[in-house]
Amino acid sequence: MADGSDRRGVSRRRLLAGFGAASLGAIGWHRLRGEYDRSGADFDPEILPYDETYPDDDGITMFRRGLRRLGYYPDAVVPDAVEIEWSMPVNGIGHTAAKSSPRPTPDGETVLIPSDTGKLHAVTPDGEKRWTVETGASRSLGFHGTPLVVDGTAYIGGYDGSMYAYDVETGRRVWKTSNWRLHGAIAIGSSPAYWDGVIYVVAEYNYPWQEPSGTMWALDATTGKPLWNDSRLWGMPHPSPAIDPATERMLIGSNDGVCYCWEFPSLEPAWEFQTGAEIKGTIPTYEGGAFVGSWDGNFYRLDLADGTEEWRFETDRIIMSNPAIDPDTGIVYVGGDDRYVHALDTETGEELWSTHVGGTVLGSLTVTRETVLVGSYDTHLYALDKATGKVRWRIEGVGHVTSAAVPHDDGDRIFFAERGDISGYWSDDPFQLHEPGHAYSLVPA
Repeated sequence: MADGSDRRGVSRRRLLAGFGAASLGAIGWHRLRGEYDRSGADFDPEILPYDETYPDDDGITMFRRGLRRLGYYPDAVVPDAVEIEWSMPVNGIGHTAAKSSPRPTPDGETVLIPSDTGKLHAVTPDGEKRWTVETGASRSLGFHGTPLVVDGTAYIGGYDGSMYAYDVETGRRVWKTSNWRLHGAIAIGSSPAYWDGVIYVVAEYNYPWQEPSGTMWALDATTGKPLWNDSRLWGMPHPSPAIDPATERMLIGSNDGVCYCWEFPSLEPAWEFQTGAEIKGTIPTYEGGAFVGSWDGNFYRLDLADGTEEWRFETDRIIMSNPAIDPDTGIVYVGGDDRYVHALDTETGEELWSTHVGGTVLGSLTVTRETVLVGSYDTHLYALDKATGKVRWRIEGVGHVTSAAVPHDDGDRIFFAERGDISGYWSDDPFQLHEPGHAYSLVPA
């Protein structure tokens, strides 16, 4: 981060030093705008099992497969060997954020593939093109979030700071909430969450050491109209918000190293927890706990009720991946710059196994019935045995694999995406795209 951002982060850490989690009622940084009123909302957490995105509605799907962001696919069976069925070039920007994940629609008939060039593609599961739209995000760094799909409409934020809604069947734009309506946002890298007609997403702003540099928004899903915002967030955040129905909490991490938590659905501030460095990964929730990876090299379990730290696992290297949790076994899987995937007991933080995967793990892990799927900077997607960590197979692509691997409901395909093969972006050499990053469909070999 820039020097000014570092100074702001240090100031923030000093303010909260010594107590980690803080009640926000006395601090008074909470800001409300608009017409958000959930006082009469029907919110029954008891009817949302861990393997469902939304109660009694099979027309909704989102990043990490649900509000708790578990990355959990209990019915998916990963084959013993795979091959590439089809691939298509989609990514060509050097920006270091993880790439968007392909998202099958709830009916399984369409796969939405956002690109970092600002195009949104729709294909059939066997790779036949349905439509492609070019958006205002084409003039920036494109898309890095993953679409939310609700009853035939796909919602996604772009690096132009705007939110978009598209008809899944035709590709027609339903609405656009431009960045000026979001107080001049410069980017939306987060993947939206949805509850009861409202979209929740975080936006980034210029100058991470100034306020606001991050804002959580609630938007009307029908019109895109902003209903509420909270601009306490610092450090240009881009993780995706998680919602935990059982404890009635919504939370997100930010580049200032803070995990912010709200009561849900009222969105009154609940608590903050300060880590030692940036939080760039999405935070899954399970059994009253939030699981937070930080650039300070620690992986934390926090109490969702009050934000207190329950345990931490030290890796001594940056952690910015999106962890996966298997709620049937109570195991969380996380990777980082140490190039390992770690399997940890969710109750105690005890390490059950670790596996080296050749390169940095920056993107999303996925857990299925028997397998953990994880992409690596070594250009491979790995399939690890869930119980032992043994490598079942790996398959090579073009660039860093940083999207989630997403099983298709038909059980025959796995979709994922990668960065392009790029030089010069991280050095003083001229930028060069040697080969675009692809989106892939894998099938049993």
